[in-house]
Amino acid sequence: MILVTGGAGFIGSNLAAALEARGKRVVVCDWLGKDDKWRNIAKRDLADLIAPEQLFDFLAYTGEAVEAVFHLGAISATTETDADLIIETNFRLSCALWVWCRDNGKPLIYASSAATYGDGAEGFKDDESIAGLARLRPLNAYGWSKHLFDRWVARQKDSGETMPPQVAGLKFFNVYGPNEYHKGGMRSVVEQVYPFAARREAFPLFKSYRADYTDGGQMRDFVWVGDCTNVMLWLLDNPSVSGLFNVGSGKARSFADLAKAVYTAVGIEPMIAFRDMPEALRGKYQYFTEASLDKLRQVAFKTPTTGLEDGVRLYVKYLGAEDRYV
Repeated sequence: MILVTGGAGFIGSNLAAALEARGKRVVVCDWLGKDDKWRNIAKRDLADLIAPEQLFDFLAYTGEAVEAVFHLGAISATTETDADLIIETNFRLSCALWVWCRDNGKPLIYASSAATYGDGAEGFKDDESIAGLARLRPLNAYGWSKHLFDRWVARQKDSGETMPPQVAGLKFFNVYGPNEYHKGGMRSVVEQVYPFAARREAFPLFKSYRADYTDGGQMRDFVWVGDCTNVMLWLLDNPSVSGLFNVGSGKARSFADLAKAVYTAVGIEPMIAFRDMPEALRGKYQYFTEASLDKLRQVAFKTPTTGLEDGVRLYVKYLGAEDRYV
């Protein structure tokens, strides 16, 4: 079996679908809540579905049958302000799962985040050294919690601790694609723009509050969710590869480019307006992110990434379909 924490979430449910397509038995650990998040896994023939508070009881009884652990579960909202809850969920649970994988000889592939890079002043190189990680300054509690675990893992390795047979952390950049519909304000801009484009209305992007970026000219590394799945499956197939890796497209594009790609995929001329950025975000906003993929290529991951326009076209086909789920 393959255990996927956060397996009913966005990236996790896409991974669960890909694992099932390979004939793997998948156990999902997640909360479903009271909205339509359950639809993300409604097509899956799961080996089991457990709540996070049941995780270690499940592993105590069934862990021997687990082939590998993908730890994608987290509070992922960059606007969440309950830092105690974030640390308990994103950091302490991750540490406990790392220890279980070490003690039981199981591979651990986990989600970090590009939010660990903060404002990008130190660049976007996936340096996993203790000194390299110490230079990063995340802008929000979510990014800090992911960074804290990256540093904790680095410290275990540096101190000579026995490690799980594989530990791979993935710094996901701005991921977009199907099954993110439950994420509310954390949905990708592609999903947010689509209804406006379908109604032939202008979508309001955030204004810029820096002189070196035009309105809509803020740039991010937008990555198609299928590219993230490809990296995770490749790591499963290559258990000798450990490390901390960026997962992005490798090329920053503007939000204006992204919005234009959505309108073009719908088949109409782009219509873009601008709105004030909420004050609470202005001091915590990343104006530029771009994944360096050199390290991932150096370990022989060769699959090309999906270009922005191609990825948006793929996604718009889902968004316009009666069944939008993978």
